[in-house]
Amino acid sequence: MPYGRESAREVIGRVASSFAELPDDLGPSIGDGPLGWPGYGDQLARAAASTGEDESVVCGVAEIGGVTAAVVAFEFGFLGGSLGTRTGARIEQAFTHARDLGLPVVSLVATGGSRMQEGTLALMQLPRIARQLTLTREAGLPHIAVLRDPTTGGGWATLGAGADVVLGLRGAQVGFAGSRVRPPGYSVTQQFAAGLVDQLVPPEELRDRLERWLRLLTTSGGSAPVPPALGQTTLPKTGWDAVVRARTLGRPRAKEYLASYFEWHEPISGDRSGGVDPGVLCGFGHRDGQTVAYAAQCGTATRPAGFRTAARLVRLADRLGIPVLTLVDTPGAANDEAAEKAGVGAAIADMFTAIAAARVPVTTLVIGEGGSGGALAFAAPDRMWVTPDCYFAVISPELANAILKRDPARARQTAEELRLRPQDLVELGVARGIAQLGQSADQATAG
Repeated sequence: MPYGRESAREVIGRVASSFAELPDDLGPSIGDGPLGWPGYGDQLARAAASTGEDESVVCGVAEIGGVTAAVVAFEFGFLGGSLGTRTGARIEQAFTHARDLGLPVVSLVATGGSRMQEGTLALMQLPRIARQLTLTREAGLPHIAVLRDPTTGGGWATLGAGADVVLGLRGAQVGFAGSRVRPPGYSVTQQFAAGLVDQLVPPEELRDRLERWLRLLTTSGGSAPVPPALGQTTLPKTGWDAVVRARTLGRPRAKEYLASYFEWHEPISGDRSGGVDPGVLCGFGHRDGQTVAYAAQCGTATRPAGFRTAARLVRLADRLGIPVLTLVDTPGAANDEAAEKAGVGAAIADMFTAIAAARVPVTTLVIGEGGSGGALAFAAPDRMWVTPDCYFAVISPELANAILKRDPARARQTAEELRLRPQDLVELGVARGIAQLGQSADQATAG
């Protein structure tokens, strides 16, 4: 049997070391349901007989990798995992129980959508579930969704797409419209490419991935230490030297910094609005028993989806009480026609706002180019550090020359006048200090 079509209890058994089902005080289904749909009662009886369940969701409390979590698992064999009024009541009960105990929630979704036999009453379960998601966010509790096969309709539009972290099992059909009304079915791979799923997960890796995510999202506190510099140990002599260093292809980039900084980490992907920027890496990592969220530029011009993904990361970390590390490295924001149409200005504003509103400490290290507002949007102005490999400027020397109508040959002089070297940034009070090679955060120096 395909992994996505396994029963609710089989899936729970795969990911959890123990499970206690929540008691059900809803009472039995009555007749042909609220609409008196002919034969609906018989359908319910047959579904119960074939699955051993009395509804399309199984809810309870599980131990997953040493973390206690509330679990909502769909039973696709019960009328296609469809959402009815009793389904909504059970999901509401599970989320309420999670808030009462302060537990994270894991939704193992496999559903064909709302139940036709209950009409609009079934459809009204969607705002009911959305209310539970909202209350759980406000309580500062994480929600992880696992998209099984299929995840469509209201289940995708609430529990699936509305989760903090969305994991998709490879091969699953995922979309608002199912294959019976819009062939062919939209795949989880396409949703991932569109920035709506954080990770594609092979079925055999699901338990390990869930364990890592639950551990990351339930460990908070402290602040993110400043990473040691990984490149040059001496400071640039001139402004142009700083620009050349920052643009050198062989210097350490975000991937090297993240690999050195974390013992292990898990990425998120996408802006939840149809976009992915491969030049921005976001996620959560484990370091010295603590979780740190990260948003890192990779040296390319940052696109609107990159700013929106990073803003999503900062807001999630802030809600969960997890400190944030940002790595700045960009020549600036993308400014082509596609970026403007995608709202690059609004996306930059969104990132500025996310950092400005964060209650958790945000630590910034400039590891390469610091190009104008596209770089500054990723920076915490009161906790920004620099490396000997970087510069930070209101604009690149070349573009400054163009705006000021200077001879292009004066770019070196302009770089000097912009005072963009790391030591200049410290002297000007823009940066708190210079992170040196091999030194821990508390040894970073302003000298």
